[in-house]
Amino acid sequence: MLSGRMLIALLMGFASGLPLLLTGSVLQAWLKDGGVDLTKIGFFALVGLPYTLKFLWAPLFDRYALPLGRRRGWLIVMQLALAAALVGLSLTRPTPDHLLWISAAALIVAFFSASQDIVVDAYRRESMSDDELGLGSALYVNGYRVGMLLASGGGLIIADHTSFAFMYQLMAACMAACVMVTFFAPEPPLAPGAPRTLQEAVVLPFRDYFQREGAWLALGFILLYKIGDTMASAMTLPFYLELNYSKTEIGAVVKLFGFWATILGGTLGGIIILRIGLTRALWIFGIGQMISTLGFCALAYIGHNNFALATVIAIENFTGGLGTAAFVGFMGALTNKRFTATQYALLSSLMGVPRVLLAAPTGWIALQMGWPGFFVFCTLIAIPGLLLIRSVTRLEQSQPSNNT
Repeated sequence: MLSGRMLIALLMGFASGLPLLLTGSVLQAWLKDGGVDLTKIGFFALVGLPYTLKFLWAPLFDRYALPLGRRRGWLIVMQLALAAALVGLSLTRPTPDHLLWISAAALIVAFFSASQDIVVDAYRRESMSDDELGLGSALYVNGYRVGMLLASGGGLIIADHTSFAFMYQLMAACMAACVMVTFFAPEPPLAPGAPRTLQEAVVLPFRDYFQREGAWLALGFILLYKIGDTMASAMTLPFYLELNYSKTEIGAVVKLFGFWATILGGTLGGIIILRIGLTRALWIFGIGQMISTLGFCALAYIGHNNFALATVIAIENFTGGLGTAAFVGFMGALTNKRFTATQYALLSSLMGVPRVLLAAPTGWIALQMGWPGFFVFCTLIAIPGLLLIRSVTRLEQSQPSNNT
């Protein structure tokens, strides 16, 4: 049933989002508690490399099937391994003398987490038709954000009242519980023409994708569609602090109020895509998330005002949720069901480039332009991505196996 597939997408999104920040900001807080200096803490961002390199081992999941199925079998193994890796991380000591051990443990967690993402993305694509992808992707993203919120906000609160080690063990238990969702989920059908050898699993997905007309344009679109939104988001925290908002105000308005605005945007985005189609949604949502960035310009002139902050955050997060729903749905529709794991891993790895690399110079740009100029720049830089929509949606429509 449609409702069953949507519920599975939501719960699998939760499973994917839960471990992400446990090797990110939560781990950084644990290291800070252990007396590790900021320079060394900064280098721990490198444990996130598996998320950008996951396309390298994704062909294994397209080629080989385990006893419970090509998708469910691998997913259960990855989730159990991830739970065990989180327990292993909890047993390390976040002190300057034990950084090698904790970095190795965190890297293992990130590897199994990225591997879980590969299989979850493939499962979602293969179990849904193109018409269902928009709503399914939106619910997946919402579940992902709930998992992140539990790990970050909930994890820090638990650690504050108990210990980081106990918190990581509790998150491991939550991760192990996600295996039940996978166990009872139906195995998606195997698409005709799936790889029969490892060589086919490595070569055919890339050949299939890059032989399509406009394939490179689609990669450019993935880089550019949310680049303005991403660059603006990279500097919002320093921006709020410079306007003299307290950390409590930022936490209450930006993190909690903004979270629910994003959830609402993602959910409505998926429903709207069902009614108007993916192409129109990419246009409308893209324009919305671009214009919403101008709200930060207004906030720069208004200054410290909680109502203005809440309004800007609500609009920006709501439109960002809409755009993400369409964006993730587009990437899913772009993949060939014969090689879903590999092709989606390639596209989603590329999606992380703006967050990791292109957001790096945003502090320097804001310093040179000032806050209003910086946010105007972030608005205008979104235009090239919008101009590519017509071309890239033709590529998606030309994909022969979308509805197999």
